[in-house]
Amino acid sequence: MRAIERALTPLDVLRRHGLRALGRVGRRLIRDRELRVGVGAALAVGFAFVGATTFPIVLLALGPVLLGVPHVLADLRYLVVRRGLHRRALGLLALAGLVPAALLGNVWPALASAAAVALCSRASIARRLAIAMLFGALACLAAHRRFEADLAFAHLHNLVAVLLWWLWRPRVTRWHLGALTLYVAASLAIVAMPTAWWLGHDVRFVGFDLHDARASLAPCWSETLAVRMVVLFAFAQSIHYAVWLRLVPDDDRERATPRTFRASFRALRDDLGRVVLAVGALAAMGVLAWALVDLGEARTGYLRAAIFHGHLELVALALVATEGRPRGA
Repeated sequence: MRAIERALTPLDVLRRHGLRALGRVGRRLIRDRELRVGVGAALAVGFAFVGATTFPIVLLALGPVLLGVPHVLADLRYLVVRRGLHRRALGLLALAGLVPAALLGNVWPALASAAAVALCSRASIARRLAIAMLFGALACLAAHRRFEADLAFAHLHNLVAVLLWWLWRPRVTRWHLGALTLYVAASLAIVAMPTAWWLGHDVRFVGFDLHDARASLAPCWSETLAVRMVVLFAFAQSIHYAVWLRLVPDDDRERATPRTFRASFRALRDDLGRVVLAVGALAAMGVLAWALVDLGEARTGYLRAAIFHGHLELVALALVATEGRPRGA
């Protein structure tokens, strides 16, 4: 572990010099969390939009392989460990729904679990009943129309992450609102953009192409709509990773100023423990090694194994809706 900290030292030095080069802007970015996170979110939207509209297949192929396991660890860290869910009976209640949801690959048990967690959470009876009834109704609908519900969830779970980030802490400036506005504008632009360019360039990236993406993400839609939804998913998935790997960690931190990379690694180790961190590192390296042999199969294998993280976010959303923000100040 100390070797990892020493390896992160050059990154701390590089960031320090970069912030110094920015002068007053750099100093303000250090002091002002709202500005820093808002600007980071806006930059993430910009890069994701350019990437998704230029090489969506590359993003869809490499994103899960490179960032999938780290963002699942972030899910566990901020939605379970930092919130203390693993120390509450609610954790077992959530697990009772998340396990069958992951095994079946269907979203309805996760929605039912979210309803149960909401009903047993710490909130007024009226609030618990309202949230539980909402998730319960969605669970019944999803159980009745499983294929449609699972396909819708595949797209909407990226939006759930953005919503959780928005609700993470009280917003005292408009920087986050500006970033959220850019997110909505970029999504609408992708939906409205002509698809001639993408259809005319059937990009194939190491055994993964537009046809494969359409078959998994938009199997029942017209060609034009399917292509738009694939590109929109590539954009939203990139933002999803940015939320859990960059935005939520900065918003969740007690102190407003950023940590060094070494301090961030120590905090990660303290939160997750050495065993979980080691297992996560081995899983990440395993996915990368698999991708070197067969990128398409590695991507598919990761997505199947990590499906539970989206279900966990649904439970977390129900908990936030009843008990309030994870970070109150």
